[in-house]
Amino acid sequence: MTEDQAIEKLRRLMPYWITHNNERIRDNEKWRKVAESLGLKAVAAELRATTELLKEANRHIESANKRIDTKTVSGPVPDEQTKMHHEMQCTEMRFELKPIGIIRSPYSDNAPYQPVDEADGDFRIVLAPKYARGLDKLAKFRYIYVIYYTHRVKRGLEMVVCPPWAGGAEVGLFASRSPVRPNCIGLSIVRIKRIVNNEIFTSGLDAFDGTPVLDIKPYIKDLDTKSDANYGWLTELDGYEHLILHIKGIPHDY
Repeated sequence: MTEDQAIEKLRRLMPYWITHNNERIRDNEKWRKVAESLGLKAVAAELRATTELLKEANRHIESANKRIDTKTVSGPVPDEQTKMHHEMQCTEMRFELKPIGIIRSPYSDNAPYQPVDEADGDFRIVLAPKYARGLDKLAKFRYIYVIYYTHRVKRGLEMVVCPPWAGGAEVGLFASRSPVRPNCIGLSIVRIKRIVNNEIFTSGLDAFDGTPVLDIKPYIKDLDTKSDANYGWLTELDGYEHLILHIKGIPHDY
């Protein structure tokens, strides 16, 4: 492995370590609350201390990631690529998007990788009042797509990523569900609990509190369900069944 390759590998691994620590933080907080409910104050205190240590570790990893001196080597671009790049620049368009509301969730420091249906806490989509009429008959659907702007993303864009729980496996960005995209757009499918005026109360969302909402669409049976969908490259990983449990947010003891 060359020096440049080692540096690039390290840059991809550190966000993976942070994500892994965030999962541990969520587990700690869950069991800390259980310990407190059982009157195990000393256990709860230790778990709280563990959470703080993990958060501190993440701050150091983030700092380390910013200090890496990345080196890129690029040779001459073939004529055909130059021509295509020029054509794309000539036809490049910019779009202005505006939020239609915000997400309310209990997540301020870290959020799950995917929506967890039975997650604890208050999850709502609060639309600007002028869009409230657009919710007419939406409550007749069971699920919705929520399209939002991931305004808290700070990591730089990479075309090769290490997805969480993939054991350091590297895949192309577009073969992943990484939140760091060329355009910071997030997509979640959540269950509608009820709609009151301009607020949609939902099952667990995987977004930070205050996340701007760009659009909402109904999830329609058969139209949005593909019976022959698969798990792609995930099945090539050792113990991928365990990974699927994490992706689905299914509680497990191993």
